[in-house]
Amino acid sequence: MEFGLTWAKIDEMEYVTRAEKLGYTHLWVTDSQTIRSDCFAMLTMAAMKTTTMKLGTGVAVPGLRLAPVLANGIATINRIAPGRAFVAMGTGNTGMRMLGRRPMRLKEFGEYARVVKGLIHGEEVDYPDGAVNHKVGFKLLDKGYVNVKDYIPMYLAGYGPKAQQLAGEIADGLTTATPRGGTLDQIMANVETGAKRSGRSLKDFHLSVRVNLVVLNPGEVANSERIVNEFGPAFMTSVHHSVDRHLETGEDPPAFLKPVWKDYLAFHMSRPAATRQQTMHESHNAFVSPEERRFITTEAIKAFCVVGSPEAVADQVRELKRRGVRQLMCNFPLERGYQMIEDYSRNVIEKI
Repeated sequence: MEFGLTWAKIDEMEYVTRAEKLGYTHLWVTDSQTIRSDCFAMLTMAAMKTTTMKLGTGVAVPGLRLAPVLANGIATINRIAPGRAFVAMGTGNTGMRMLGRRPMRLKEFGEYARVVKGLIHGEEVDYPDGAVNHKVGFKLLDKGYVNVKDYIPMYLAGYGPKAQQLAGEIADGLTTATPRGGTLDQIMANVETGAKRSGRSLKDFHLSVRVNLVVLNPGEVANSERIVNEFGPAFMTSVHHSVDRHLETGEDPPAFLKPVWKDYLAFHMSRPAATRQQTMHESHNAFVSPEERRFITTEAIKAFCVVGSPEAVADQVRELKRRGVRQLMCNFPLERGYQMIEDYSRNVIEKI
């Protein structure tokens, strides 16, 4: 089992180097230009400070840069850390919505991903400009400006069926989360549907999943202040994403959010219209806004997380591994991160 960590605070690289020593295998750097450090500056520093960690975007937002620019960025990281770079991308929920824009449509996203994939594999690809295609590819590869000789895997983020199918069709792997992205059975069924479209094998397909693993202390309740501070940010981020989808498309929330849904939606719509979306997203996976604390109930934590004793949680991790999960991903909140990487290493990584 691999263990991934999300981080994007450039002046705290010791967090990353400590995590590497504790057994974390991957660093996923977020791409949110208004609330995090620049992802490629962060990856550059991490490439120079680490020795074994795989390093990549977690996840890159296509609407922020042209496909050849993203391909060049990760191929440059691969030059600094040969064979340790990966690129993951999604349609761009938070990164785009913080600019008042919508995520990229899936068809356009698929074309973007195909261009990136071809370029990082050293191919010349058709790069569309309206109705016209241009042939583009990296030049001067023998001069060493970028590295596409050492394989760079491409992963797609997907929480809905169509995005998960696209990953199965064209990508080296899928990164998702449970329960937001569905059950493991639903996720893999979608991936298999996509794979059938392109006639490919899923033998080496890389499934990385963010599963919130809550190890209870003796006598601790599921919505203790510690657990709310540690896992509440991830829960509220799922709420925020679902609110965006509902307001944009009318999509119903996932089942695990229904107990708080009507109350939260009414609360959100009472915010000033001009700033409500940015206000909602500014706490993204970093902290629980004090005014949103009341939505994180015992029932919410139990529905959103795997909760139990160290032994029970470790058993659940072994089951996830048995069912094909290659990597468990962690996105610990800013002010709790240092303690949580230690706790997770002791309670999960060392037991697997």
